[in-house]
Amino acid sequence: MKLLGNIIWLLFGGLFLAMGYLFSGLLLCITIIGIPFGWQILKLSGLALWPFGKEVRNKEQSTGCLNTGMNLIWILIGGIWLALTHAIIGVIFCITIVGIPFGKQHFKLASIILTPFGREVVSSSIKKADAVPEV
Repeated sequence: MKLLGNIIWLLFGGLFLAMGYLFSGLLLCITIIGIPFGWQILKLSGLALWPFGKEVRNKEQSTGCLNTGMNLIWILIGGIWLALTHAIIGVIFCITIVGIPFGKQHFKLASIILTPFGREVVSSSIKKADAVPEV
């Protein structure tokens, strides 16, 4: 089912969305200041290309307040508008029953695009290991 959803997503706009994110990420990576932001956009382009079967998680290792500061800069520069765009498109897709899976993918994209620093995209089949094994 994930394969079918990804193929439909790819044919009806996912390829163009991923290419737009890829192009933007590469443009940001040209400047030294834009490299961290470009890297996050490149992470989003992979999710935008093939979203079914992937989930977004917080990273285990924390770098202190750096992620918070970078997310704040990101939101102020334009992350809020991208997240709102994906949220609105997600609501529009959820009007019909057939569009609900695609709306959920747009909500997933909106969540990671709002605060991309300190988050990672993993396959849904990978289970999170327990931090402390039981004895």
